[in-house]
Order: sequence, then C-alpha cells, then structure tokens
Amino acid sequence: MAAFVDRVTLHVQAGNGGHGCASVHREKFKPLGGPDGGNGGRGGNVVLRVDPQVTTLLDYHHTPHRRAENGSPGEGDERNGSAGADLVLPVPEGTVARSGDGRIVADLVGDGTQVVLAEGGRGGLGNKALASKRRKAPGFALLGEPGEELDVSLELKTLADVALIGYPSAGKSSLVSVLSAAKPKIADYPFTTLVPNLGVVTAGDERFTVADVPGLIPGAHEGRGLGLEFLRHVERCSVLVHVIDCATLEPGRDPLSDLDVIEHELRQYVPDEALGGRPLSERTRIVVLNKADVPEARELAEFVRADLEARGLEVYIVSAVARTGLPELKYAMARHVAAARAEQEREEQSRPRVVIRPVAVDETGFSVRREQTPEGEVFRVLGDRPTRWVRQTDFSNDEAVGYLADRLARSGVEDELVKAGAVAGSTVLIGPADNAVVFDWEPTMSAGAELLGGPRGSDPRLSQTHRPSRDEKRADYESRRVAKRHARAELAAERDAGFWTDPDQ
Repeated sequence: MAAFVDRVTLHVQAGNGGHGCASVHREKFKPLGGPDGGNGGRGGNVVLRVDPQVTTLLDYHHTPHRRAENGSPGEGDERNGSAGADLVLPVPEGTVARSGDGRIVADLVGDGTQVVLAEGGRGGLGNKALASKRRKAPGFALLGEPGEELDVSLELKTLADVALIGYPSAGKSSLVSVLSAAKPKIADYPFTTLVPNLGVVTAGDERFTVADVPGLIPGAHEGRGLGLEFLRHVERCSVLVHVIDCATLEPGRDPLSDLDVIEHELRQYVPDEALGGRPLSERTRIVVLNKADVPEARELAEFVRADLEARGLEVYIVSAVARTGLPELKYAMARHVAAARAEQEREEQSRPRVVIRPVAVDETGFSVRREQTPEGEVFRVLGDRPTRWVRQTDFSNDEAVGYLADRLARSGVEDELVKAGAVAGSTVLIGPADNAVVFDWEPTMSAGAELLGGPRGSDPRLSQTHRPSRDEKRADYESRRVAKRHARAELAAERDAGFWTDPDQ
C-alpha cells in the first residue's frame, strides 16, 4: 500500500523560450536574398490538474523538482521553433496550492480543474520578423525569455460531506467499514488511523461521502498527536459526527467529558477564511454512542442520552460490531447532508458575481528610481517591458544592443533617466535587484548598423546592383594567390635569417 502524503513543497520551473535565428536566405542566382531567420518556440507551462485516480501527494514528496520542456530555437528558411510541451502534474481533488509567501494560488476542486503554476518563457523573434523598412537586413535576433521559477506548497484537504471525529479507538474506522464498502485498517490500539479513509454511503436517494480521520486528543489544535493532521481534513465537511466510545476503561473518561474535550478543540481551530470555511463549532453535529453491543456500554449510553439531547444534539446508540442502529444513523446523516447542499446552493445563487480584470500582459508602465548603494549612486529601471527587452537582447551583438537602445528611447526610458538626474556614464540597472542587468548609460548609443557604413536600419550591401563577371572573379582570385605567394616567401626569408630562432637554444 502506498504511503499517504498530504503536504509537500514543489520547486517548479517553466520551460525557457527558444532563441530566434539570425539567418540570410541563400539560393543560387539570388545574392543577398534577405533575412529568413525563424522565431523561437514558447516554453512549456507547469500545470496542476485534478485527477480522480490520484489520492496522495507521494510522488511529489520523492521528486519535488519539476521542470517543463524548453521551446526549440528558430532556424533558417523561415522555420519557427516548436513550442515546449506543458508539464501537467496530477493532484488529488481538494488540493490547495500556496505561494512562498502563503498566498493561495488555487483551490482545486472538481474533476479536471486545472491552474497554470508557472508560465513558459516567450520565444525570441528571428531577424525575419525584425525586418522593416528602416531595418531591411537585421544581423541579429532576439533571445528567448526564461520560464517562471517558483516554490509552491501543496496541501491536501479531504473532500467529504460527513466527518467522523472522536478519540483514538472510538470505533470510527469500524463505522466507515459497515456504512460503506471502504476497508480501512482496524486494530484495538490507539492511532490505528493514520490517514483519512473515505467511504461512499447511499441512503435512499442521497449519496454522500464519509471520512474517517485520525483520532483527536486534548491539545490537538496546538499540534499535539495528530491534531492538525486531523483538523485540516475536516475543514471542508458540512456535517460532523462525534463518535464516542462508551466501553472505554481509561480512568477519568466518560461520554460527556469526551464530548466536551472534542468540542473545545473544534472551537480553538481556525479554518482558512480564504477558502470560505466556517468555524468548525458552527457545523451541524450528531453524537453517536458506539459499542452498544457491550452491556455496560449500553447502560451508560442510555444514561447519558437525555443529557446530550438536552444540549440540542441528535443522539444515536449504535454498535458497529453488531450492526445495530445503523439505518437510523445513515438516514439522519443523509438528511443533514441534503440540507447543507441546499443551503450551499442558495448561497452560491445569492453570491455576487466576481469580475476578474487581469493586468494587461503588455503593460507599458515603468519607473526610474534613484538609489544609493555601497558602490555609489545607481539608477534602477523597473517595469515588465524594459525587463523583458533586456532579457531578449544578445549583448555580444552590437546591432542588437543598438536595437535595445532604440526601444528604450522610444518608450521614454531615456527621458525619464535624464529627469532623474542620470548623465553619460551613470550606472543604470534594468530589472529586479536579484536579477538586474548593469551597464554604463550612454544616451547616444550606436547600433551595429552604423558600423556597416550607413545610417541605422540600412545595409549598403542591399544597394549594390553590380554583379562581377567571370573575368573579374578570376582576376580577384589570381590577385589573392599572388598575395599568398608573396607572404609565404617573406615568412621563408625570415626563417632563414634566424628571426624565429630561440636564443636560449
């Protein structure tokens, strides 16, 4: 039997986008065919999806590091790279995903429900897509963006309509086994139940699930015993059934004191308000006096029944071993479950519609901040677009750096730097503090196009219309041969004259 794991920390990374391709079309009788580099493919996303066949988070406990596929780079002849495959991680229903700061990312309820944890990086544009009237032959391409990387904690909260709660060895697992087809591990020692056991119960037209969760002891809300493991799994249940052992031989215990201890723990536990959970003390509760097959336990159950009913509680005397009193209990649970479902449906109908307006992906806003660091004064540029442009730039290519300068100038970044007090040679950082690009700012940064002998965006090679004849090609080839022959003769003369001789030898 596989181990049960209901809380793990995942380290996920989406796929990186593929780099764009800088290529020139080459074909016989078509010199300077123009740019034909393709775009890079998008990186794969990391997706959480509810799978009814998965009941535990054990796989992620053993292999917590997961990464999606990278996008393929673009190629020549206008061939775009393929997108990386999404990494789909199946999780049980009822899984709650939280970010590193504790914020709830997703509450996964319902078969097939899914959420994108980390988005893959965009693919870089090839030089074919970067060509324009001003820049007819770009000699560069954009790099692919890195995929998102984050840590997320997964926590499983059991989804059930009814939760059986009580002390260890109160007979909760036995009740689940006789009310449903579930076969939990049953023994006569405390804490037999270490993981939640789910069973499906049918009573008339109603069909609902019952959860047998780990036993409860005093101080459970503070983490004693399996308390927090227990209380987390009853957080979603609408009906709580107190299972009380009337045949216990432990000193100082009786049905009324057991009930008071459990009720105290329920009042102390605070459910997650972000998930819409009500306090456990406000849930519908039923009291089951178990082990009535023992004569002394039956007498005790009849004796305390009136006191429990005086508190406004429904009380049922049952025996999981003799299977007595079970039909009445089953139909009572079905009645309360039906009422809870109807109330939940009314709340959903009256609940105002939530309108989500996500921030535009191409957010044009940015800010320039003047900072003092131990190394001196710096100017930090913050914004989605400038950061993305920097990540897409190949800084080993002068023309690509010039293209970045054009983009920053058109967006108004240079103007804001001047307003902030930046001058030529000032240190400028673009991006967050943990992953920023640092450079010395020059307001008149030049691009690689100027190095080709013309204004930015032009290429003198495209304006050449003369095609050399065969005789001209032969003459050029012969001149290169003569130059090589002379160079070899000079090297031989220097060698014979001893210019290359080591004086130490």
